Amino acid sequence: MGDASTQAAGTLTGHPLHGAKRALRVAMIAARDAIDAGQHRASSQRIADMIIASPAFAAAGCVMLTLPHKSEWDMRPVFDAALGTGKTVVLPRVNIGTRMLELHRVTDLARDVGPGYRGIPEPLDHTPRINAAAIDWILVPGVAFDLTGRRLGYGGGFYDRLLSHVPAQVPRIAGAFDLQVVREVPAAPHDLTVDRIVTERRDLALSGRG
Repeated sequence: MGDASTQAAGTLTGHPLHGAKRALRVAMIAARDAIDAGQHRASSQRIADMIIASPAFAAAGCVMLTLPHKSEWDMRPVFDAALGTGKTVVLPRVNIGTRMLELHRVTDLARDVGPGYRGIPEPLDHTPRINAAAIDWILVPGVAFDLTGRRLGYGGGFYDRLLSHVPAQVPRIAGAFDLQVVREVPAAPHDLTVDRIVTERRDLALSGRG
């Protein structure tokens, strides 16, 4: 076995793994930040349209979404479509004390959401809590993804901890700009994967659950 610099990204551990994740995270966020505003809007709409049209989304009764922060793709059309078809819409909220995501039902973005952890839009105090077991479809955010379903998040581990409490059969869908799909995401064995990646160019089914 060679040293860490010659190992495949997926086999790294410890500090080399953290370093590889950090380098990819910085590069991907910079690339995403550089997307032209008009292209950002158009690509976001295409991603949303494909997700909304998917059978798994149509069949779901309780969906978990995450509102966009900074240069993330804009999933608000998915939120509107979910409410418009009578779905229960759940958004996460960071609990700093437990390092977990708490889930809350949201019915009105203007009334129910405000800036939260690191400025990320989160449900406000008055919104009702929802048990993770009630979720039957999840839109998973991320900085980068690969074709095995591996996901690079923002480094807090919040989604890995949350998804470990959600039934394994619940579809995990990632929306992302196509440039966020890379050859290989550095990952540890405990890092959870997604079932489907939807970009403005591709709808990538990675399992039978998306």
